[in-house]
This record gives sequence, C-alpha cells and structure tokens, in this order.
Amino acid sequence: MKTIISNKYVLYGLLILVGLFLGWFIFHTPKVVDDGHNHSADSTKNEIWTCSMHPQIKMDKPGKCPICAMDLILLNQNSTAQMDSDAIHFSADAAALANVATSIVNRQQPSKEVRLYGKVQADERLLQNQVAHISGRIEKLFVGFTGEAVTKGQLLALIYSPELITAQQELLEAAKEKQLQPAIYEAATEKLRQWMLNDKQIAQIEQSGRVKTKFEVYANTSGVVTTKKVNVGDYVSQGASLFDIANLSRVWVLFDAYESDLPFLNVGNTVNFSLQALPDKDFNSTIRFIDPVIDPVSRVAKVRVEIDNSGGKLKPEMFATGIVKANLNAYKDKLVIPRSAVLWTGKRSVVYVKQPDSDELNFRMREIETGPMLGNSYVVISGLEEGEEIVSDGTFSVDAAAQLEGKPSMMNR
Repeated sequence: MKTIISNKYVLYGLLILVGLFLGWFIFHTPKVVDDGHNHSADSTKNEIWTCSMHPQIKMDKPGKCPICAMDLILLNQNSTAQMDSDAIHFSADAAALANVATSIVNRQQPSKEVRLYGKVQADERLLQNQVAHISGRIEKLFVGFTGEAVTKGQLLALIYSPELITAQQELLEAAKEKQLQPAIYEAATEKLRQWMLNDKQIAQIEQSGRVKTKFEVYANTSGVVTTKKVNVGDYVSQGASLFDIANLSRVWVLFDAYESDLPFLNVGNTVNFSLQALPDKDFNSTIRFIDPVIDPVSRVAKVRVEIDNSGGKLKPEMFATGIVKANLNAYKDKLVIPRSAVLWTGKRSVVYVKQPDSDELNFRMREIETGPMLGNSYVVISGLEEGEEIVSDGTFSVDAAAQLEGKPSMMNR
C-alpha cells in the first residue's frame, strides 16, 4: 500500500516538471526582439553633438556649449545614402550653424596684387650743386634759408677774391699792349674764362678800365635749395659747394619691394598709388627701374616710378602706398581656389572635397599642391580637378568634426 502512494507522488512531480518546461518553451520572449530594441538605443547613443567654435566639446545629446553657450551641432547622423568611410557627414542644419559653404573649382587667369610702400624723392638727374669757381670770402648771400625757391640766372652770392683782382689787373695791363703782344692778352682773358667769366663780363672790365672787387655767383638751374652750406664771412676754395638745388618739376617715387615680390614685378608694370598727404587723389605711373641689388640690411630692392610734378604738390619724403596687378603668365589657365579653403599643416596643404553623386553634405580631406598666393586665393598645381566642389568657408569646423570622429583630417592622415 505504501509503495503505491509513493509512486503516485513521483508521477505527480514529473507531470509538474513537464508542465513548467512546456510553459517556458511556449511563452519565452525571443532574443531577436531584444536585439532590435538595443540597435535603436545604440543608434541614439552614437549621435555626437559638438560646438562649432569649440570642437573639443563632445556630448551625446543636444544642448548648449558649456564654454560659449552656443547651440551644439550634430556631427554624425545616419545617412540613407552610401558614404565613403573616410568622409565626414554634415546635416543641413549643422552646416548652417558652422557657416560651412562650398564653391566650384574653376580655371582663371591668375593675377596677383603686389602692395608696395615707399616715399617721394627728388629726381637725382635734376639735382645740381652750386659751386664757387674761384676762391675767396663770402661777402653777401641772397639766399637766406633752406627750401627757398630760385630760378636759373638768379644772383645767389657775392665773393671777394684777391686772386680775381690780380687777374683783372693783368688783363688791363695786357689790353694796353694787345696789338704788340696778343699772346699775353689771350692768356689773361683765358685765365678769367677758367673762373667762369664770360666774354661779355671780360669786355665790360676791359672797357671800364676798373677792377671788380666782388664776383657774382648766379644759379645754374631752377629749383629749391635743399642744402645751404655757407654763411656770410666764410672762406671758400675753388670748386667748393655753396648750395644744393633740386628741380622738383619731376620727381621719383621709390617703393620697397621684398624678395618674395620681385618675381612678380617687371619694368613697364603699371603702379597705382596714393599719398597720405593727398588722400583724395589717385596717381598712376609705370615702373622705370628695379634695383638689381638687394639692400643687405632691409632685404628690399628699390622700385622706381617717375611722375610729373609741375604743380609742386608732391614733396620729397611723402609716404606713398602702391599696388601692382601682375598677370602670372606662367600659371595661365590654372585652377584657382579661395584662400579660406586651404588648411596648412607645415609642408602639407589640404582641402575638403564634397563627395560627388550625392545630394548630402559628405566631405573628404584631400592633399593638394599650391602655387603662388593671389591675395585671397591660391593657384592649384595638382590635387584637384575642374568642376569639383570644395569647402570654401567653415573649413576648420569640418576639420574639427573629422578629428572628433577619428577620420582623416588636417592633423591625422
């Protein structure tokens, strides 16, 4: 009897275990459902929000930048289009917040603006030294100060010369025996001619029969006295300089050109320039001369233009600013891109190129070789093709996003 009861309990226990197993098998939730839910969560977690001004900020949800309080922008978003694994994706909103703009690469006739700085100077060919042709003492000056204007033939000074007095006495004595001893007479007159007395002055001395004690010094050019070297009572020797006179009817403008600018400058180039003293007036002239020697101290070469100054408005030492537009024929029909599109990394220069055949903003870094800088643009030697679209504004924001995602960037090849 006890054995029968014990067998019943064993049977009941087995039935309960089988029921529990069937219930677990029927009502157990498949793992696939959980995996689908986790993928959705991972997609949300993979979003990275950053600041366009401070790319080091990285958050997993939208908000404000803790540094500048700007709205965070979304760096990566799931894109339905197939994208290069090395490219960086920008949504339209993120590109707008980061001020990202693009431009089409095209060919142009490169021209470079060379800015030059210089001064107005007197034309060296119109400078004159007023010298004393005889030795003696300055008895009187008719030019009192530097900067005074003089005209050709104007009386500048009177010189008392004992040697001239002796020479005149010799002339008067020789004139008495002119018929008998013509050679002596000719020698006496020639001596006075050597001291720059003309035949008219010699004839006046001979006719008057009187010796002049003072010799006149006349201006040999018109212009402005730039240097006054003597005063009344000074003794001067023959050939000594009394005044420096500059004719300013035509002047030079001497610009400083650095070594890097010289390859773009040629004789004949037009220079448009302005003066600080005359801001409302523009001037233009052509380059007449480029100094063949570099100054060892300033490391510049002088570039000279000439301009008419009959009105006298241009004065020596005025500051001038000039611009030369030089056509770079050696780079004719080359590709030209904006300067803001290029990032420099020492020896490398990189740009971000928009992926073709896609309406979305997917950019990939590319190294290029650049030529000369043309103001706000660069000539491209290699690395780009005509018609490609590149980031022209906001390049640093795109590069910061690439660095945050560990993709090729300016600092990471």
